[in-house]
Amino acid sequence: MDGIGKFLEMGGYAAYVWPALGLTVLVLAGLLVASVKSVRRREAELARLEAEAGRGDEG
Repeated sequence: MDGIGKFLEMGGYAAYVWPALGLTVLVLAGLLVASVKSVRRREAELARLEAEAGRGDEG
């Protein structure tokens, strides 16, 4: 178990490494959520535009 403790201490830099890692994970998660929302919004807009274009072809 001593090896795990030393790893978690990060050679005395744990106070800097772990918050940086946490912030990085939060930023990446936020980017993922924003990207998924954007894709869904654009897919809905595309479906709406395709539906409008389909209605215009009939007349």
